[in-house]
Amino acid sequence: MSDLIQLLPDHVANQIAAGEVVQRPASVIKELLENSIDAKASRIQVIIKDAGKTLVQVIDDGKGMSVTDARMSFERHATSKIKVADDLFSLQTKGFRGEALASIAAIAHVELKTKTEEDEIGTCIKIEGSQIGSQEACVTPEGTSISVKNLFYNIPARRNFLKSDAVETRHIIDEFQRVALAHPDISFSLVHNGNELFQLPTANFRQRITNIFGGKTNEKLVPVEEDTGIVQISGFVGKPEFAKKSRGEQFFFVNNRFIKSAYLNHAVVASFEGLLKDKSYPSYFLYLKVDPKSIDINIHPTKTEIKFDDEHALYAILKSAIKHSLGQFNVAPILDFERDSELDTPYDYKNKEAHVPQVEVDRNFNPFQAEKDFKSKFTGGNSYKKEKPAQWESLYSGLQSETEQDIDIKQIEFESEEVTGNLFGAREEEAEKSTFQLHKKYIVSTLKSGLLVIDQHRAHTRVLYEELLKNITVSAAISQQLLFPLRLQFNHQEIEMLKEIKESLEQTGFIFSEVKKDEVEISGIPNLISESEVAILLEQLLADFEKDLPDNGFSQTDLLAKSLANSMAVRSGTLLNSAEQQHIVNRLFACKEPALSPFNKTIFTTLSVDELDKKFA
Repeated sequence: MSDLIQLLPDHVANQIAAGEVVQRPASVIKELLENSIDAKASRIQVIIKDAGKTLVQVIDDGKGMSVTDARMSFERHATSKIKVADDLFSLQTKGFRGEALASIAAIAHVELKTKTEEDEIGTCIKIEGSQIGSQEACVTPEGTSISVKNLFYNIPARRNFLKSDAVETRHIIDEFQRVALAHPDISFSLVHNGNELFQLPTANFRQRITNIFGGKTNEKLVPVEEDTGIVQISGFVGKPEFAKKSRGEQFFFVNNRFIKSAYLNHAVVASFEGLLKDKSYPSYFLYLKVDPKSIDINIHPTKTEIKFDDEHALYAILKSAIKHSLGQFNVAPILDFERDSELDTPYDYKNKEAHVPQVEVDRNFNPFQAEKDFKSKFTGGNSYKKEKPAQWESLYSGLQSETEQDIDIKQIEFESEEVTGNLFGAREEEAEKSTFQLHKKYIVSTLKSGLLVIDQHRAHTRVLYEELLKNITVSAAISQQLLFPLRLQFNHQEIEMLKEIKESLEQTGFIFSEVKKDEVEISGIPNLISESEVAILLEQLLADFEKDLPDNGFSQTDLLAKSLANSMAVRSGTLLNSAEQQHIVNRLFACKEPALSPFNKTIFTTLSVDELDKKFA
């Protein structure tokens, strides 16, 4: 029997490794940015085309590489970071396994230009699918420039799994923001298809957060500081009133490396207990510094998950630090039985001097003069005159004669008491006979065969969903103009999503008078919603679209209609009068699909008389 086990060729092994390291263009951005940071770069520029599918280029002014290092960097597991296995537990750099460039070169066309400070000329290497095309000297500035073109060109199946350009661009922005937030001392820029998306100068942590997420973010941040023997915590958390419907602005950095940790996230949410609205998530930008020997960052190919030696202590410290900050800055209520707040000096009077009161004396004052004047008013004769009574009798002149006249009652026209119109198109007297509400959640109506029980939220969602789909399709939505336009603040990523769905939103009744870099101005809204609900509705809409932004028009319209209908529909726990109940019932059974909600949930159920009879058998 012949041998079956054989070694894989290098190019096949590199492609398999690429499946773990390079999942999408954003993965390439992350690996190249981390290499530039390890090279001590002070300025990094990222250029992408077609969401990274055509081109990903990262240019830095770091140390660069020699001719030999440039060639060795594309070999598997070639690294300058570790020499023995124990070095894995004292890492201070981003990359260390030496597989990123080899994996990228296996599935794309790569061009590397690099030069060190000592060399007069640089090196240019071109690789296609792990095969070196050329290596020659070139003129290039100090640092490194890597261009990755035609990603997954030799693996069509992987390329087909990539999402739309909008989704892939959003993933690239996510990775870019994570690296930029971890290193505010480095200048970053991001250019997509010739448009500059970010230009981030060197700054501190707070300024970097504000530069990425908009100027209004500054007023939402509460600083967190804690230094213990286990961990050093710094950063910011968002005020509870600015909590969002999505988890977009949640960042943990351990030793300047972005990580994901559900355990630590639970500690943050627990510290906000009692301060957040239902289904709202706090924003946080927290930087943790720990001993490299107390963590293991080599448990995941993308190094976004870390294993801590003492997670329980870290959980308690993080929770306490955030609670202390929220209380210290008067965000959370605190109790202090040793201090009387009424004795505190107001800020306006803290530095003011006390004024000596001035006493003024009226030497001409006579306390008996008033009594003398009062007596003379009644005894002096001329000083007091009796006023004649008002001619109030004239007000009733002619009234008696009018009442004595004969009035023909038949000629008087009374306003009709019949209800000619109703908001819900049904008379309340009739509605009371057919429906009633159960636990402010279900609408119960009678049938010839028994009872009909309807979930009011799902039913109204179905009604609004079909109405919104119709409005978007035929552009027949009605808008109500606002006397004062609404100005809403959003970060850069949310603004880009709004631009993608702006046309569909306008067909539902929204009117955007202006869209800026971090703000939108709305001058008209659909007549189905109130002005106070606009910010909540758009925030929930962006949270839904953050999970998936469809590329084609129909899927985008469908998701938009679902999200808006779900946000605008009456909630469970809302008290409905009889007319409103009947209106929902009538509109529901006029829908094309009354049995299922837009999310494929059952809307109503029936209970027949036979089933009731069995209950009493």
